[in-house]
Amino acid sequence: MELFHYHLVTSQLRDVEARYLGKLGFNLVARYGRVGEEHVAIEPGTPWEKLDLDGFKPRLSELERGAVNVVVQPGHWRVPRLDHIGVALDEAEFQAVLGRAMQWNLRVQEHGGRRTFVATNAGYRIEIHPPREWIDDLLSEQEELKLTELQLRSDEPEAKAGALADILGAELEENSVLIGDAVVTFLAGGPEGRPELHGERFG
Repeated sequence: MELFHYHLVTSQLRDVEARYLGKLGFNLVARYGRVGEEHVAIEPGTPWEKLDLDGFKPRLSELERGAVNVVVQPGHWRVPRLDHIGVALDEAEFQAVLGRAMQWNLRVQEHGGRRTFVATNAGYRIEIHPPREWIDDLLSEQEELKLTELQLRSDEPEAKAGALADILGAELEENSVLIGDAVVTFLAGGPEGRPELHGERFG
């Protein structure tokens, strides 16, 4: 079980993207969006000024470094909030998570046979993956940068941590959930609904 991905929603997409590119040394995979009615993927190297002139409307910005993949999406909140985390599982773990989701009547969404989402009923979702070649390639990056801790602020940290641990069958210590070598920690004092990003640690 490995935590390799998280998806953020913010009204400050460009500033958040710039933080990952500049301060944290991530690489831009692509920007996805629309020009008119056409869906486009813009590869690195095209500045925002050019995209503005072209009438580009961003939908997602995807960033990557080592074994960590981050997606930033435009939304309502200045401080980024978590839409979902992405977890790589072995086949037995994947089936166990799906079994618990069905037993507890949690919503499961599949997108094109490539991605599976499980609702937590705690304001965020979990994207679960059985063994896949592209994830294996990502997790075996030579640089070996990994996410070691994701800190999230919420109104009900105990409930949000408990939901994550229960669905994944992961170890829970107070309001921290151990996912492979990473820890997801829920802190008090955050908003209702989607948890707010408080901090990250990489190793």
